[in-house]
Amino acid sequence: MVELRVHGIMGTSAENLVTAVAAVDVAGDGVGRIVRPADRLLRPAPGPVLRAEGRSVPRVVEGYVWGAMTSGGMAKATWALLFPFSLANMAHWMLPPIPSGHRTARLLGGLNRSLLRLAALLLTGLLVSQAAVVSMDLVAAQCLAPGTGCLDWVPDWLRSTTSLRQVVGLVPVLAGIAVLHRVSTVAWETPAAPNPPDAQPNQKVELPGRNLVSDPDTPALRALHLTAALALVALLPLGGPFTPPAHGLSRSVWVAALAVVGTCVLCVLALDDPRGTEPSTAGRHLRTVLGRVPRTVLLLAGAALAVVAGVITNPLPARMVGTGPTVEAIAAGLIAVVILLGLFLVPAALIARRTWAHQPKHLRPWAGGWMAAPVLAISALIGGGFGAGLAISLRKVVGSSGIELPRGYEQVTLLWGAAAVIGLGVAIPIGVVAAVRLLLSPGGYAEVGLLHKGRANDAAAALRGWRKAGWQRRNAHRVLLALAGVLAAGTVISVTTRIAELHPPQWMDPLPTMGILTLGALVVALLRAVYTAAQEPEAGRRLGVIADLASFWPREAHPTVPPCYALKVAPELAARVIEHLTDPSTRVVLTGHSQGSLLVAVTAARLMESLNEPERQRVGLVTVGSQLQWAYPRAFPAAVPHASLAELSQRLGTRWRSLCRGTDPLGGAVTTWDRQVCDNQLLGTGFRPDGTIGPLPAATVSPTGALVLGGDHWLPDPMRGPFTGRRWVAGVLGHGNYTADPEWDRAIAMAAGLDPEEPKSEMSWPPRSLSPER
Repeated sequence: MVELRVHGIMGTSAENLVTAVAAVDVAGDGVGRIVRPADRLLRPAPGPVLRAEGRSVPRVVEGYVWGAMTSGGMAKATWALLFPFSLANMAHWMLPPIPSGHRTARLLGGLNRSLLRLAALLLTGLLVSQAAVVSMDLVAAQCLAPGTGCLDWVPDWLRSTTSLRQVVGLVPVLAGIAVLHRVSTVAWETPAAPNPPDAQPNQKVELPGRNLVSDPDTPALRALHLTAALALVALLPLGGPFTPPAHGLSRSVWVAALAVVGTCVLCVLALDDPRGTEPSTAGRHLRTVLGRVPRTVLLLAGAALAVVAGVITNPLPARMVGTGPTVEAIAAGLIAVVILLGLFLVPAALIARRTWAHQPKHLRPWAGGWMAAPVLAISALIGGGFGAGLAISLRKVVGSSGIELPRGYEQVTLLWGAAAVIGLGVAIPIGVVAAVRLLLSPGGYAEVGLLHKGRANDAAAALRGWRKAGWQRRNAHRVLLALAGVLAAGTVISVTTRIAELHPPQWMDPLPTMGILTLGALVVALLRAVYTAAQEPEAGRRLGVIADLASFWPREAHPTVPPCYALKVAPELAARVIEHLTDPSTRVVLTGHSQGSLLVAVTAARLMESLNEPERQRVGLVTVGSQLQWAYPRAFPAAVPHASLAELSQRLGTRWRSLCRGTDPLGGAVTTWDRQVCDNQLLGTGFRPDGTIGPLPAATVSPTGALVLGGDHWLPDPMRGPFTGRRWVAGVLGHGNYTADPEWDRAIAMAAGLDPEEPKSEMSWPPRSLSPER
């Protein structure tokens, strides 16, 4: 029996993954590593035998380590700065599903995807333009101007040399765009089976993650994003998009820059999603036109526009008047696109409701399938706030009162100040109410009494953990919605005062100051986190949480995001399983913890379609501390719908087991729901072994004290024991240390299709008091 483990977010060491003092690589390319426990001479060693079938079954423990794809080194640490882009890309995967054969839903789906791609383009332009405001206007034009007291250590000859100041202004922007280009070309894809096999014509329900494929439009989107950003940079020294220069070359460059931006916008709207709907004629032609050579020409043309616009602005003005209109126009367009997406998502979600209306409310998509809109809003507002905060922080650092920011930045500080005040006003009472309910509300989780019968102290600690973890799982999406609502409220206040040319009343005077402090804290905290992550590996793994969550999804809406590791991990895991299955006497169990549970579920789904029936019977799945019920189907209803999990359960039968703890705030049940305790028995609804869905037999008590309901194994936390010859860890474990629980081996045996009965000679534990009721 081969047990192939996959870790979750934040990464882990190879030794911890395979539960060994030492581990060595046995396959992989150094980025995706297959490891095994090692002996004293660092040679691969067999794992502990599996006690099942009334005997000892030889076991090989392997682990797939993928943490190097998201953390490690300065380059990956800086990926956190792309978090707004990653959120915008992730919003694409949160769109509601398109019911088969529904033409209106298909049209709405195409429109929503186009709006998301347009929003992503505007977000790139906004951040690049804000960076250009810092380098070209604040530094080159204003701070380095002759006679200013800003940066007094700069020599006078540099201040009086316009060409050098132009270089100072242009080089950081061009270097930043080059970095974005470099990031967008990195890919973790593997040449071995990069995409899943095509669905069968008569297949009504797709398995989890079928549409997780590399998008052929990514190179074209990359060129369009960066070219548009360069053209927008060219508009800054030329007076902005609304005021053409008076004459000559400047006017020609201005017209060309606007034409390039408009062309990029139209092209982004025309590109389509090859797996969402049938490719349109425009999309096919555009993908052909934007080949390798045209993309290179396009990028060079954009760079030439930016350079020429910067060079012909001679001498540099005391202040670039085009910065404000350009940034405000991009921000206004982005806000308009977010609002349009929110409006068009309403009918799309209502039509898609038919695909989940039969499910219990706690299994339906968050916000009724409308979650993409608030996530995109958060992405836009955080991205715009970071750019503005960088400029505001820089002005504070150089300490020159003569430096002027674009007028729109005043509204940004008002936005974040209002959002901070509203957020505090909302968070404090809600936090107090939640804390009171957690501390004072009686009972609520009858499972605790069954898991910790006769152990009062453990039951009290467990009940506190169950309450806290349950609150977090129930309200995670509400926190995101509240954040989006708070930022939206601040945006309304800011935009209203800007459009109506209103001067904020006196009682709002502290808000801009609060906004400056908030933005400064945002910038400093993020830059410090990036620096610390580059210096300390452990801090890098903590920061990697952001990348681990967002980088799972392939590039669709935004091309300039960290590479998707799922496109490498899933096919390589599948290839490793197939390699083991060449031995007809070998069974393979995929185990995934937390985020790893999604990776192994996608891998198992692909194996169920590519293997023959005898080979399928030798594949099992164990998900541990998983979000496959409470989070992923609800946040990404088109990528990991509940129906796809039911289909996977039907293919695997009893060979899909799930370990869960009620004290785990990040993981939960996977195969069962609607649980209740009646007559000291745990009942529930879930996936049945025959592939149907319905009420399940009452949960059984395992020899280790776990409650086994359907495919879910509810573990007592704190653990029972200690047991002779077994690992044991004291205290409430929550989301960690699942391998220490003795129920792990029983779940592995059942997933392998084996009877978990242990050898009679080794049944000296547990004590008689822990034996299941007869």
